[in-house]
Amino acid sequence: MEAKDVSDAQLQAVSAQAGVTNDLASCHTAIVGGYAVEGHVPAADIQRLLREKPAIAGIAVPGMPVGSPGMEQGGYQEPFDTIAFTKDGKKTVYAKHR
Repeated sequence: MEAKDVSDAQLQAVSAQAGVTNDLASCHTAIVGGYAVEGHVPAADIQRLLREKPAIAGIAVPGMPVGSPGMEQGGYQEPFDTIAFTKDGKKTVYAKHR
């Protein structure tokens, strides 16, 4: 696996090319197994994505919800959804986290 630090402009370009729209945007973008993974997505959701290989462009956790991976604040967790998206703009809930 290779990680790269890029400028905000480069990150936005990679995100846009991967099909990440502004309403799905967060602070991290990764390409994993050919899928875009945007934001603080739980590892279990990424593992499921790679196992099931759905016909989507990727998954995203928009924003930076408290309690998502890397955003832990003690035992407090905001409810959040992992969203599946396609390059033509379709979005569905991939996983609910409560």
